[in-house]
Amino acid sequence: SGDGMGDLAGIMKRLPSLAALGVDAVWLSPFYTSPQNDAGYDVADYCDVDPRFGTLADFDALEKEAHQLGLRLIVDLVPNHSSDQHVWFQEALAAPEGSPERARYLFRDGKGRNGEVPPNNWQSVFGGPAWTRVEDDPTTGSGRRAEWYLHLFDPSQPDLDWRNPEVPAEFEDVLRFWLDRGVDGFRVDVAHGLIKV
Repeated sequence: SGDGMGDLAGIMKRLPSLAALGVDAVWLSPFYTSPQNDAGYDVADYCDVDPRFGTLADFDALEKEAHQLGLRLIVDLVPNHSSDQHVWFQEALAAPEGSPERARYLFRDGKGRNGEVPPNNWQSVFGGPAWTRVEDDPTTGSGRRAEWYLHLFDPSQPDLDWRNPEVPAEFEDVLRFWLDRGVDGFRVDVAHGLIKV
C-alpha cells in the first residue's frame, strides 16, 4: 500500500519477478493476528491475517497467484507459544489454578515461603527469568501461593504445554485450516523446544 509496511498484496505483486528468477517456493514469516511484540511470533489468532498485512481474501489471492506461477507457498507455524493476547491465555488468566484452561500452558507453583521465587532458574532467550508470576485473585480466597508461567522468549509469549492433548489437537486444526487454503508446507518455529522436562 506504500505505507512502508510489507503486506500480502505487496508480496503478490512481486511473485512474477521471483518466478522469473527461478525461485520455486516462497516462505512467509508470521502474518497472523498479533500484537507484534516479537515480529509476529506472538500469535493471537493462528487462523486469521493481521490487518497490518491484509485479509484472508488477500492470502487466498496470493496463494492462487503463487500456484499459477508454479511457486509453492510455505508459512511459518509458531507452536511453542502463543501471544498473551490469545483467547486461550486470557482464559487461563481468568481461571483458577489446576483448571483445564491453565493446563494448556506451563503454570507452576513458585518456590519460597510465599511462592515468590520462580520454579527454577531457567533463563529466557531474550534475557532475564523465563518465568512470570501471576498473582492470585484476592477475591477467591484460595490462600494458595501465586503461580508462575513459563515463557522461553518474551513474557508476552507464554509457552504451550504439548503434553496436554488439547494443544496438538488445536494445531492439527490450524494445519488443516491452512492446508485447506492451499498452503504447501510449514516451517515449524522452535520445533526443538516444544516438550519441556
